[in-house]
Amino acid sequence: MIDYAASLSKNSKGVLATQDGQGVRTRVFDCLFTEGNKAFFCTSSEKSVYAQLQANPNVSFCTYPANFNPVMSIMGKAVFVDDLAVKTRAFDEKPMLKGRFGAPDSPAFKVFFVDIAEVTTFSIAEGTKSYMLQAPHK
Repeated sequence: MIDYAASLSKNSKGVLATQDGQGVRTRVFDCLFTEGNKAFFCTSSEKSVYAQLQANPNVSFCTYPANFNPVMSIMGKAVFVDDLAVKTRAFDEKPMLKGRFGAPDSPAFKVFFVDIAEVTTFSIAEGTKSYMLQAPHK
């Protein structure tokens, strides 16, 4: 099994995919930190991605190192958290958030985690591998 937490720490920037009605939308995101089977991210309540995640929390986040080996995707459900300690940790991990949101208690500052159900990797040497961390969500 790949150490997805270490991979997300090294390669925190990637592409988050969400559902928008019948279509899929992608955008660049930065993983804040991980805890257990949770990968934390943030957004603004003013962005369309916030509404998309509330309407359909199923997401995928794909990241990779500079040599694309391995490419890693995490899949699961997005869960919003309104815990000031978690929001403060996000600001500690990514100080640039202060310029965008001002403070962790900003009403627009929304933190969510992906409750990771599956990790998929691809490398030239090993091909595609999938790891289930929990039963698929229904």
